[in-house]
Amino acid sequence: MLIAQVSDIHASPENDHLQRFDRVLTWLTYLRPDILVLSGDLTDGPWREGYIKIAARLKQQSYPSLVLPGNSDDRHLMRSLWGEDKWSPDTSTGALHFTHDFRTLRLIGLDTTVDKEDYGSVAEHIEWLDKQLRNAKSSPVLLFMHHHVFETGIPKLDKSMCRGLGQLEALIKCTSARLLAISAGHVHRPVAGTFARIPAYICGSICPANPLWFGTKNIPPVGDSPALMIHRYASSNLTSHHVCV
Repeated sequence: MLIAQVSDIHASPENDHLQRFDRVLTWLTYLRPDILVLSGDLTDGPWREGYIKIAARLKQQSYPSLVLPGNSDDRHLMRSLWGEDKWSPDTSTGALHFTHDFRTLRLIGLDTTVDKEDYGSVAEHIEWLDKQLRNAKSSPVLLFMHHHVFETGIPKLDKSMCRGLGQLEALIKCTSARLLAISAGHVHRPVAGTFARIPAYICGSICPANPLWFGTKNIPPVGDSPALMIHRYASSNLTSHHVCV
């Protein structure tokens, strides 16, 4: 099965990011994925029309989609447009998580956003995640988030990475679930790493990429094309591909 992941559209009336998203959707018509996951920052602020335009594009596709909010999104607008049934909400926190059992694989989306903050956190959601992992039973799990869980070396972005990671690591190490990988967004660059001894990824962005800058005096130029990830699960193995369009 093929799971496409798109992150960080950051659509607004002042940019062309919806057109960049269209380029990716056109490319996906050749690949024909089984499902699409949007891992946050759909719009660049509370732009209701932007959500409407994205929802309309998703409705035109032949495959279903799963959506997570990011730190630039408005969860109230997302709820009002897609409805509560789009998610598996945690009523104690108001988070917009999702759980989707797809053939032999469980897809979990963890809403890591913190109101009015750029950084994310899993601290309030560990109990909910633990339940979803336990309920997976024998199905392997692919976990999606918006905020990244390992340091990239890019100073400004690592300041706003996910928090509460000690609790997440403890859960992963003690769970009986087979967690294949964690895949996030937020950095606007494709990156691969590890977390709690499992693969961890950062999906590239639809919006213009951030430079690969490690805090040195000179900032490298950047001209990356819109990017996405394709996760292929076959014969009990996961392979994850970074694609530029």
